[in-house]
Amino acid sequence: MQPRGRVSALMLSLLLSTALIPAAAQMSKEATSGKEFDATVAEQAKRYLEEGRETFRFDTFGSEDFWGGKLKLHEAISGEKAGGVGPGLSPEKALELGLKVDVNALPKEVAEALNKGEVDLKDPASTVVLLKSNAVVGVTGFFSEDGKTLRSVGIQCSLCHSTVDDAYAPGIGHRLDGWPNRDLNIGAIVALAPDLTAFTDMLQISEEEVKKALSAWGPGKFDAELNLDGKAFRPDGKTAATLNPPAFGLAGVNNHTWTGAWGTVSYWNAYVGNLEMHGKGVFFDPRLDDAKKYPVAARTKQGHKQDKEDRITAKLPALHFYQLALPTPKPPEGTFDTAAAEKGKALFNDKAKCATCHVPPIFTEPGWNLHEADEIGIDDFQAMRSPDERYRTAPLRALWDLEKIHKGGFYHDGRFATLRDIVDHYDRHLDLKLTDREKGELIEFLKSI
Repeated sequence: MQPRGRVSALMLSLLLSTALIPAAAQMSKEATSGKEFDATVAEQAKRYLEEGRETFRFDTFGSEDFWGGKLKLHEAISGEKAGGVGPGLSPEKALELGLKVDVNALPKEVAEALNKGEVDLKDPASTVVLLKSNAVVGVTGFFSEDGKTLRSVGIQCSLCHSTVDDAYAPGIGHRLDGWPNRDLNIGAIVALAPDLTAFTDMLQISEEEVKKALSAWGPGKFDAELNLDGKAFRPDGKTAATLNPPAFGLAGVNNHTWTGAWGTVSYWNAYVGNLEMHGKGVFFDPRLDDAKKYPVAARTKQGHKQDKEDRITAKLPALHFYQLALPTPKPPEGTFDTAAAEKGKALFNDKAKCATCHVPPIFTEPGWNLHEADEIGIDDFQAMRSPDERYRTAPLRALWDLEKIHKGGFYHDGRFATLRDIVDHYDRHLDLKLTDREKGELIEFLKSI
């Protein structure tokens, strides 16, 4: 044990020596570490943005082994003249089915030929040229070593969740990531495949029944739960498919699908990449073991997918980051009446009760944003297909655009064709007693957000 005087002298010496060291020098290690960490954060954000965009636009996750290897969809695209089957898929027909062309990806010679009218848009061979240029949004072609024969096709996230601005022509323009492709007739495209055995085996129905389900979807719709519960149609006979939702403006929003508790974008990317795009990866969700609710998924063990090669999981962080970075498009000038919108804002926050659930500025509930069907005054068919059996409070985004973003209507199935239809619905359901003028002002505000 040291004498008290010696300890005191030691403490004094330490204090004096510390005092003589400049404050900046004392903190140099910590400050440098902090700066380095901030720089690391900034670098990761930049890298995630770039990698996520690349994944969103171009990564097939190995899905070509399904769409080409199993369904042989590439053969239907090429046509029998090029070694495939049937008449082939011409650019003209592809555009009719809602496929989009990225004008920035077109090689100079192809763009010049298009401008001169020298590209035969009725010839499937021209579609193959577009695929070889990687210009078809959301679809990648895989070719033989000599580059002459289309051997397979794979798909990307951007197939359904991107469109183009039609700058060159309808369906041909610059990419708009996150905008839903409400022109895309996914069912009709899948039905072109020469071999639908993968679906007949999964659903245990005939090829005719598979094609009936697919053809009922129509433009802009997709049934992301058919592979789980096998319910192709609603009790009223209408398709069980839902509208392709926007993938922008999701930052700060909980639950990113039409119906309840599936999860955030990160969950849905894993789900879609594995079970809808049919990429190679790992997916786990024991809720899909419920044979009563999800008979198809339980029988085929879709909640326990373990491919030997995983081309999805490592891509999820950057993909998630990129999608959350996609902003909601702002309404162009002249889209709404400013004065009326200001009055509508007051109604939105008070009399119309909209802000009760659509809380500004994210326009959905912060927290658990799910409601039972009777709360919003509609049937529960789609909600009951989800784990939580509720509908999500959809964040209000870009309601001014009925040409692309909300083409096909509002709500999960497009049941409301216009904003007025929605306002009228809630006026009745909540007994709001809004006047015609108030309804008009409320709509103007909705178009402004």
